[in-house]
Formats: sequence, C-alpha cells, structure tokens
Amino acid sequence: MDPHAHHVSIDHFDPSGARTLTRDLSHISGPQEVPKPQAAERPSSETATEGPLTIGENFDFEQLARQFVKKREKSGVKPRQLGVYFANLHVVGLGASASFQPTLGSLFNPMNVVHALQNFRHPPLRDILVKFDGCVRPGEMLLVLGRPGSGCTTLLKVLANHRKGYHLIEGDVFYGSLSTHDIAKHYRGDVQYCPEDDIHFPTLTVDQTICFAAKTRAPHFRLDEKSRGQYTRLVADLYETIFGLNHVKDTVVGDASLRGVSGGEKKRVSEVMATRALMTCWDNSTRGLDSSTALEYVKALRIATDLVRNTTVVSIYQAGESLYDHFDKVCIIYEGRMVYFGPAGAARQYFIDMGYIPKNRQTTPDFLLSVTDPNGRRTADDREGGPPIPQTAQEFEDYYRASDIWKINQADMEDYRAQSTEKAGIAGAYKDSARQEQARHTRPKSPYTISILMQIRIVMLRRAQIIKGNLLPQFLSTATFVLQAVIIGTTFIKLGETTSAYFSRGGVIFFSVFIPTLFSMNEIPALFAQRPIVHRHNLAAMYHPMVEALALTLVDIPFTFITIVLFSVIIYFIVKLQQTAKQFFTFFIFLFVVGLSMRAFFRGLAAAFKSAAPAQAVAGVMVLALSLYTGYQIPRPSMIGALRWISYINPVRWAFDGLMTNEFSTLDGICSNLVPSGPGYEGVSLANQVCPVVGGQPGQNRVNGNTYLALSYRYYHHDMWRNFGFLCCFGVGFLAWLLIFTEYNTGTAGDTSIILFKQGTKPPIIQQAEAAVGDDEEKRKDDKPPAPAVVEGADEDKEKEALVEQPKMRNVFSWDHLNYEVSNKKLLDDVSGYVAPGKLTALMGESGAGKTTLLNVLAERTDSGVVTGDRFFNGQALPPDFQSQTGYCQQMDTHVGNTTVREALQFSARLRQPSSVSTEEKDAYAEKCLMMCGLSQFADAMVGTLGVEQKKRTTIGVELAAKPKLLLFLDEPTSGLDSQSAWAIVSFLRDLADSGQAILCTIHQPSAELFQVFDRLLLLKKGGQTVYFGDVGEHASNVIDYFQKNGGRKCEPGDNPAEYMLDVIGAGATATADKDWHEVWLKSEECEAAREELQHIHEEGRKEPPVAATLKSKFANPWMYQARVVVKRSFLTYWRDPTYMMSKISLNVIGGLFIGFTFFKSKDSIQGTQNKLFAIFMATILSAPLGSQLHVPYIKIRNIYEIREKSSQMYHWSVLVTSQILVEVPWNIFGSSLFFVCWFWTVGFPTSRAGFTYFMYGVLFPVYYTTFALAVASMCPTADIAGLMYSFLFSFVLTFDGVVQPYRELKWWRWMYHLTPFTYLIEALVGQAIGHQTINCSDKELVTLEPPSGQTCGSYMARYISSVGGYLTNSDASSGCRFCSSRTTDEWLGPQFNIYYRHHWRDFGLFWAYILFNIAGVYFFTYVARIRTHKHLGWIKAQLGRLRKKRSSKQDV
Repeated sequence: MDPHAHHVSIDHFDPSGARTLTRDLSHISGPQEVPKPQAAERPSSETATEGPLTIGENFDFEQLARQFVKKREKSGVKPRQLGVYFANLHVVGLGASASFQPTLGSLFNPMNVVHALQNFRHPPLRDILVKFDGCVRPGEMLLVLGRPGSGCTTLLKVLANHRKGYHLIEGDVFYGSLSTHDIAKHYRGDVQYCPEDDIHFPTLTVDQTICFAAKTRAPHFRLDEKSRGQYTRLVADLYETIFGLNHVKDTVVGDASLRGVSGGEKKRVSEVMATRALMTCWDNSTRGLDSSTALEYVKALRIATDLVRNTTVVSIYQAGESLYDHFDKVCIIYEGRMVYFGPAGAARQYFIDMGYIPKNRQTTPDFLLSVTDPNGRRTADDREGGPPIPQTAQEFEDYYRASDIWKINQADMEDYRAQSTEKAGIAGAYKDSARQEQARHTRPKSPYTISILMQIRIVMLRRAQIIKGNLLPQFLSTATFVLQAVIIGTTFIKLGETTSAYFSRGGVIFFSVFIPTLFSMNEIPALFAQRPIVHRHNLAAMYHPMVEALALTLVDIPFTFITIVLFSVIIYFIVKLQQTAKQFFTFFIFLFVVGLSMRAFFRGLAAAFKSAAPAQAVAGVMVLALSLYTGYQIPRPSMIGALRWISYINPVRWAFDGLMTNEFSTLDGICSNLVPSGPGYEGVSLANQVCPVVGGQPGQNRVNGNTYLALSYRYYHHDMWRNFGFLCCFGVGFLAWLLIFTEYNTGTAGDTSIILFKQGTKPPIIQQAEAAVGDDEEKRKDDKPPAPAVVEGADEDKEKEALVEQPKMRNVFSWDHLNYEVSNKKLLDDVSGYVAPGKLTALMGESGAGKTTLLNVLAERTDSGVVTGDRFFNGQALPPDFQSQTGYCQQMDTHVGNTTVREALQFSARLRQPSSVSTEEKDAYAEKCLMMCGLSQFADAMVGTLGVEQKKRTTIGVELAAKPKLLLFLDEPTSGLDSQSAWAIVSFLRDLADSGQAILCTIHQPSAELFQVFDRLLLLKKGGQTVYFGDVGEHASNVIDYFQKNGGRKCEPGDNPAEYMLDVIGAGATATADKDWHEVWLKSEECEAAREELQHIHEEGRKEPPVAATLKSKFANPWMYQARVVVKRSFLTYWRDPTYMMSKISLNVIGGLFIGFTFFKSKDSIQGTQNKLFAIFMATILSAPLGSQLHVPYIKIRNIYEIREKSSQMYHWSVLVTSQILVEVPWNIFGSSLFFVCWFWTVGFPTSRAGFTYFMYGVLFPVYYTTFALAVASMCPTADIAGLMYSFLFSFVLTFDGVVQPYRELKWWRWMYHLTPFTYLIEALVGQAIGHQTINCSDKELVTLEPPSGQTCGSYMARYISSVGGYLTNSDASSGCRFCSSRTTDEWLGPQFNIYYRHHWRDFGLFWAYILFNIAGVYFFTYVARIRTHKHLGWIKAQLGRLRKKRSSKQDV
C-alpha cells in the first residue's frame, strides 16, 4: 500500500449523522460487513474494548468498527477478502474503428454479401491490451489513466471478470486463490463493475434503492440473531450516514426526465457498495461532476476501501491533484500497452526521469496522461546523455520493463501470489465463508445469497414501490382502457336480439378480446428501459433476471384485474350482451386471461431481442397476424390452407371462439328481414318464408345462434371450456417463454463504436482502420479513436492561415446591473462585466451559481422569467439582429447525426450568412472553418459518430461558419472530455481569441494549466452574485493575490488556482466560507476599478456610431432558399438512415403480402365480397404503425431546431414543417405503392379497377396519414405521448367508418360516421374496387324456401327480387327454391354498409379536404404548441407565484 495515499475520516460527509449512528450502534452488535480497517493502521483486536463507547465530541468510529470485528470473530463468522492478480494479460477484440455510413442504396449492394462472408471466414482482429501485469491487494485503490480508446474500460471489465464481447482473453488472472471460472460461476457478486452511468430505477427513493440492494445480499448468519429487516435497516443507515445521504434518503433518485437527487449525490447512491462487493471497478464515474463533487465521490470510495478492505480500481479522465492523492497505485495505458504500474507517489518522478517535464501547475494525473499524447507532452531541453526518450507506445513499454518500478511491481506480484493465489486452504475458507452467508434454501454452488422465493418477495415489493413512485402510467393505462370501453360500448349500444345484430355482436366481442392484446404491446419500451438495470443486478448476483419478470407478472395481476373488471362491466352492460351471471363471468374470465397472457407474450417477445427496434417491428407484424387470424375478419373456413395453421397458434382466436359461443349459445334471434316480405307479400304464410341469414331454416322466423356459428365459423358451444384450457396453456407457455428468455438473454445491443464516413470517400482514418482493426469496449461510449489535437504539417499551416483570415471583432460587449428572476427566485444578482475583442474571458462558479443562466441571458436565449439591467455594444443598444451576429456553442453538442462535418458547416454558412454572399463563397468559407477547427481529416465523417472532442470542434465550427461579427459564447466546452482533449479545445479558443475574436466561455473548474490560458475571469457564487471580475494574470497571480489580500488562505505552490478560489469562497458540498465574498467584492478596489473601466468603455463607445444591423429581416436568406437547403438536408439524412427507411418498406411489403395472401383470390360469393371489404379495411389499418414510425425522427429534428437552430435565426419554423412533409410524403407514397403491388392482385381485385384504387390508396392515403401523424406530433412534446395520442385518435376515427359497426347500427354515433375521413376513404376504395360486380353465393349462403302451392320459384319471388334484389338458382322449380340475398355487390354493400359505387369521385374530393385540413393542422399546432409564447399564461403563473409567496410569508409570521 502506498504510504502517500490520503485516507478519509469516516464521518467526512455527515459528522452529526455519524455520531447519531454510533450512539445507536454502541448498544447493538453490528452487521457482518463492518470490516477490519487497513492493515497498515489497525491495532490488534485485543485492544478493542467490548463495552459501549462513550459518545463525546472526539468519538472514534473506527475503534467502534474494530469492536464489531472482534465480536464477529468470536461469533464464528468467517470474513473474507479478495484481491486481484494478473500476469501476461492479453485481450483481442473484433471489429473496425472506422467504416462507411450505410445508406438505403448500400443495403442493396451485392458486394456487402461478399464482404460479410470474408469477415466471417477471416474476422478482423486487433490487440486491445498487451502484456499487462500487476496486482491490487485488499485495502488498496488503483487509478487507471489513459486517453479515450487506449483500453481503460477493457482493463476494468476484464479485471471485473466481464469477459463477454471479446474475441480472445489470454493470461493468468486470479482473485485471491480463486480462478476466473470460480468467480463467474459461484462468486460473481463479490467482483463488480460499475459503468460510467450507474443507472437506477428513477422512481425509487434513495433509501428504497439502498435497502433493496442490501436485502438481496443479506447474509443468513447475522450477529445477535437480527432479523433481515433489522439488518437491512442497519446497513442502509450506516451507508446513508457515511456517504452523506441522510438528507435525501426519501428523495427519488430521478433521471433525465424526472427530477431527483443531485449529480454528486446520485453518484454516491451505489448498489455496488450496498451489496458488499469485495472488489469493485469504477469506470469514469466522475464524468460530468465538478472537481469538488468528484473529490467527494472518491473520498467515499476511499472510506469504503478502508472500512471494508475492498479492492478498488478506478478510471478517471480528468483527475485533480487532491483526488489523485487518495490512490495507492496507478496504471497508465498508452495505446493498449501498460507503460506504468506502481506506486502513485512515484509516477510523476518516474516520467520526469524518463525525460518529460510537467507544465506550470500541471496536476500529476494530467501530466501522466499528457506523456501518452504526442501533441501534449514536453521533453526536457537540458537533457544530456542517457538513453533516448521513448516516443511510441512500444518504446514506453520497453522502458518500463527495464525500470526499477517494473522490478518493484514484479516483487509485489510474487509476494501476493505466494501469500494468496492457488492456496487450497484460502480458497476453502473463502468458500466456507460464502456458504455461511447463503440462505437455507439456496443451492451451495449458487452465486446468489438468498433463495428464489426470497428474491421473488423482495423484487415484488420493489415493483410495487416503482409503480407507487410513478402512478401516472398505470392511471393512463386504466383510463385509456375505460375510455375505449365507453367508445366501443356506446358504438354498439343496446344491441337487439335480431339477426341484423349478429354481425355487430361479433364485432364487439372481437374488440373486447383484441383491445387488451393491442394495449399489451406498449409493454415493450418499458422493458427495454429497465433491462440495463436488471442486467447489472444479474451480474452482481442480486437476483435471477427471471425473478424480475415473474414479479412483474405477479404484481400486474391486481392492476390487470381492476382494469379488466372496469372494461368488462362497461362494455358488457352498455352493449347489453346476454344478461346472465354465468355468461358475464365467463366473458370476464376469458378477457382477464387474455390480458395476462398477451402481456406475457409481448414481454417474452421483448425478452427475445437485444434492442427495442426489431422487437417492435416483429410485434407490429404479430399484431397484424393476431388480428387477421382471430376469425372475425376472415372466418376460419375461408382461410387458405397454407396459412390456416396461424389460427391454431393464435391465442386470441381461442378466446374469440370461446366468447362467441358463450354469447350465441343462448341466442335465438328473430329474423330482421324474412324472404320474401314487403309489398305484395303481406299475407304470405311463414311456411313460405325463410330468413336469409346463414343458419336460417325454411318456415322459421328465428335463427339459432349455435347453428349460425357452426355454419359461419365452425364454432361449437361444447368446445368453450376446451378453448379456455388452450388459452390458459398459451398463457403458461408465454410466461415460461418470458422467464427463459429473460434469464438467458439479459444483454443489450451496444451502440456503434466506429466513426462512419460518407460513401465514396477514402479518408486517411479509414485507411488506418483497415490496417489495424479491432474493438474496445470503451469506444462504445462517446469516446471514439482519438484524433490528433493539432493537425501536423501542411494542415497545421492551413489552420493558422484560416485563423488569420477570420474576420476581426472590433466592438466591446458589456452588461450592467443585470438581474434575472424566475418564479420569484433570483438567479442573477446585479452582475456587471464586459468582453473585449482578442480576449478569452472565463465565466466560473460552483454548480448552481448561475453560469449557464448568465450566458443564456446575455445571448438573449431565455424564454421565461424577468430580466432587468442593460446590455450594450460600445455602450449603445444592441442591434436588432444581435443573435444573428453572435455565435453560441451549447454544452450539449446538438447536431443532425447523419450529416457530415462539412455538410453541417455548409448548412450553417448557407443559412446564416446574408443572401448577398453567393453559395460558392459560403461553401468556401465553410472549408476555411474546417481547417481552422482542425477537422480536415473528419470533413466527410458523420457528426453523430464522432468522438467528444471532434463533436465539440464541430459545434464551434458551425458557429464560426456563420461569420459572427460581434461575439462568441461557449457553454462548458470541456465538459466530458479527457484532460488532453480539454487542453486541445481551450488552446483552439486561445488561437481564436488571438486572431481577434471576443469569447465568453463558461468552464467547469479547470486544471491550473487550462486556467492560465484565459485572460479574464468572472467568478460567481450561488445566487448569481459576483465574487471577482478582472484579469487572471500570469500564472493566475491576480486572482490569487486578490483572495489572499482579502483574507483567503494562502495558495500553496502545488494548488490549482481554480480549485483554490472555489475552496476559499465556500463552493462544494462540504466547503464553507468564513465571510461573504460577494460583500468583499463590492467593497474592494478591484470592483471600483472594474466599474470605472466599464464606464470608460461606455463613454468611449458612445462617441462612435452604434453597431448597425446586417440583416433587413429576421433571417439572413429568403424563405424559398431556406426551404431548398433544409429539404436537401432532410432527404440526405433519410437516405442515410436505412434502418428507418427499411422499416417503412418492409412493413409495407410484409403487410401487403400478409394481407394479400390471407384474403388470397377471394371469390365472388357474399363471404368473398366481405373478405375483399376486410382486405381493404386491414390495408387502411396499416397506417397506424406507419404513422407512428415518423414521430421519432420528426420530434428529433424538431428538438434540434428548438435547441440550437431556432435561437440562431437559421430558418423559419414553417421551413422545418414543410421540409418534413416534403421528405416523408414521397417515401410513404413509395411504400404504399409497394404495398399495392403486393396486395391488390393477390386478393383478386380486377385489373380494370386498379387505376383509381392505386391513386386513392397509393398516393392520397399516404399523404393523409403522413400529415395526420405530423399534426398529432406537432402538438406533443415527446414521441411517446405522440404515439399514445395518435393511436387513440386513429382508433377513434377507425371505429366509426361503418365497417366493424355498420352505419345502420351506429345510432347516436352517426355524426362521427359523417365526420371521420375513413368513411370516405373506405367508401371510395370499396365502392370502386368491388362495386358493380356480380355475386355468386356459395352453397351455405343459399337459403331454401318453399313457394305456395301452384307457383314456381320464379313467379313467387319475382316481385321481391325486383324491389330488393337477389337471385334464384332454380327459378323454374316449384319447391325447394334456392335463393341468394344479393345478386350484385351493390345490393350487398348499400344496405349493409352504406357504400355506393357512384360516390367514389365525391369521396375523392372530400378526402382531399381532409388532407388539406391536416396540412393546415401541422402548421397551426406547431405554431400554437411550439412557437407562440403564451404571455397570458406566463402572467397568470407569475400572479399565482406572488400569491403563494405572500401566503407562505404570512404563515412564517
């Protein structure tokens, strides 16, 4: 253990909480995991007292821990420890680091098959880690340093025994005396890896999260026979106290969409520690935290390592000196090679002796990282003699293996191996200790601590807590069910018991079984959202993944029960189905089982896939199959033999079968229309009439329900409970399927790990990737293979040239007495300052100080709150086009991912430079900006696949391409970067400032090296109050002198000035200040000098003319030019998104073939005509998934517009809407055309009717659903809500189109029939496609009746046929007349469905009206919901806020 490593007091985060907890614990025996302190500091256990400690001001928490250890030893509880030893570790990856962006065209390139076969036979391999040796003992902390892509994440994963995803892992790895196989199979919970983003269930509180983790790994043997509940509570209290979480224990953890605990607190909410892992690997877990919060996080790890004697391995990209001091060892990786592994305290001097020197005030970790960057390291100028300084990774490794540090490491490894590895006694003791912890019914060799039944119980409790924490989805689900029940019920309200309602009864029963099926599909996104959490819990051996699936199912039962009860009661009694208790409860139990079974089905479907997109695509096809083969749209006798088997594996079909026989078994319906009847047949005897319904018998005016079902569907009442049994079997089978796939398919699909380039280009990076291909897990995150920060040779000269040509800024931007208030909370308090051309000004402060807020207020990018104070250019008012003349680089690099860097810069230049500049000149300037930003090598790379540094450079380049004449704002340009990339970005900003740019930049507590680059500093404290504004000075001397002069502590030579000043003013969670530094600033000489300087700037500036506007209108270019540029970009991005495009095409092709072959060559009988009707009806239903697909890309591009492009005045909002309509419509027409080709002739429609049908379905219909879906998306904030709204509105209009419930039966809802556009679409398609055609009834559709004595069939039926229609097959017969109720399709469609051939051109025109209405709706809803600022709503909110404030102040009094 490195003696230099700093150790942390256990009461560091919460001293008062620690005292309270100590007082509680001094009267009870502690939990088993309270461990031995460090070997280096721990006295013998004999010195630990056994009685309660006296609680005073100077209590000793560690002494208490020793007391617990002694009690544990006396109780016979066997402790265990785990270190790690690795030798000759070699990791080989599979894949490439750069490739070409796939497009829709490239998918159909036949050479892709050849390349795939070549890669299969000879997979491209690359070494990721080569010859790694070392050991980390219990109680030690190892820091892993390396540039992005060097292999840090791979090392951590391999040390944590996460070996999946790599082609080959060689070498020896031992965990004490256990092998990697032992750990993976039996003890994986003791070795854990914590990824960069340690996500949790957001609706659980901090306490619930920690308690759950503690429960899953609670030992069976607990001191003093404590219950599991008492043990869990004790562990949670201990954890929350030590890590300072008591004040947020009842706060939800939260996520990006749900406000929860702060970032620093969330990092300390780690289930890894609560599960008592013995070895932990933390992958860049401080990313996104400011330096003070990051330091607190590492202190928490130090406490856990010392207290529990953990083995801790951490990788960090930007580490401060004080953070580095807490580590015992450091490992430095350079391009996959270990160039240092040894004591952390000796690393700095090791590289200085090698020949490299640190920069002024450069922290040790920054210096260690810089030596692995050819563009960031410095060699000693006065070095004479000695060996040459290593330059390449291989040379660094050779130097290390010849050094004394290598020998120390080898000796340490040999010592550890001799003591701990391959010792049967140690391994046996470890196994005995682990077995002692396991619950009574847990398998001895199981990696889990508790039994499956215990797992089910606690995971069910957690599921209930998750639902309770966010009841809104459950409420919306139930409410939507109830609303659908009301709509369906009122559509089929009070069905009569006549034969005319037979078809409608089938419709309501179909909807009843299909709605629960349809809603179950919504389970898929939620399951994929939680899968990473469940996967991590599985790796930590907390519980079986199948337990989560089973618990989810069990907890769902009461909610499903309540929902189905409401759904069933509403539908059953509004529709007035058979009113007997037996039939109602049969109806309910079928629906209840359908609801549970189909939830299990879609969850099982999701569990079978690695990502959501293919699961949802397959689910869409499954829903189509489940719907078609239920037996309603096409009865089973009419199904073609090749596809009839689908109905046998369709659980919804068995439910529909059972419910139909349940309903019709007691139904003996009166015939609605006896044949013949009407004028001339008043006195006809019933013996000479028949009911023209399937199942009608001569001389009877009723049709038995059982007979009707037997002939129409081949359904039989005696099979009802058999069908229920089949349904239950399907449910059990789906549940088993869900459990199996959930248990064994726990992983998720990784993001792309390669930079993608435009097709047809051949950049050097592609050539390098082809020369060395492989895979590094680390690159699956934002960090891609690093590019040189400075382009060498000619490119560097061109960059400098371009910087010189950059237009110089001449004006001084200033702000005076600026205040900003939101909801009566003051975020900025009387802030003044200025930014001068050629100066790089830093805006700094702790988290919550108002840095980004001030930047947004200065850039006029706030849309709420009240801003007071003045902003000037040269002491005069801002020009009207201020936003167009400034550049603003946001913290989040928001770009269209499928555009190249060059295209992104050209897009900005074309739209933001004035129209007086030609497009050629704009593009030429964009090329200069490419060189200026050092992006020449990445000019043709897709922005979305770039690494963090290149994305940040692209963001800056996009703003520079606009030629900002006044000012450049940047918000956190170094956030998320490693130290060398951060240096590259800040150096580039320095070059920009030196070329005459005026730059104001917020920065998150930089290193001393970065801080020295800035000319001026504006420092804020919480509440948006100024603490300092002025020059930084050489080596930050001005800032340091100011704080020291005014009573701040001395800044030591090794201190980082940025951290020093924040510490002095009391920034950070644990820091305090002894004075109000804002008041100190107001009374200081520096403040007075700054005010005088500001006044002088204003006076001098007012002698010159004000800054003039450069644009005559709000935008730089006319509307048509904007539209042309934006539409071109939209088509390019769609072409480069083959996944989205193929989902459109495949859904149309598969849907067309599936529907076409389901209704294959439909005959000209009544049933065949009905099949053709439903073939058209089902074709229109396909617009539901097709419309839902476009919500995600539309809202994604809209978000980019609202976040960045709108504020920059790039183009009008209507251009965005127009471009999305123009790009979606052609592709959807193309998809519908493919559907038409696959569907029309397959069903058997006549070719003579193809023209109008194609124009209506293949052209107008896609225009309709595209504009309708866009109109819905325009009013919704997210794609999820848009999908819910679209599905609801779609089902609403579809219900009333007169197909499922014929027009004559609609009753009150007839007004909706006339309002829905699908009425006219269906009538136009059906009427024109199958109207004016002859019907030839099948044998079962012919009814037999007897004519009166002495009459032939023809003479008896002549008058009826002439008035009503139909035909006889034996007109000359005098008995057994065979009658078909319809001769032509018009006779059947008109009375039944109110569809007439003559209306198809009228319907064509009306459908155009709906399309135009939709288009207007897209623009209207976009303007109202997304563009227009609702000033009246803001005023109302402000008034309510003031009232609340007055009320609370009165209550305080």
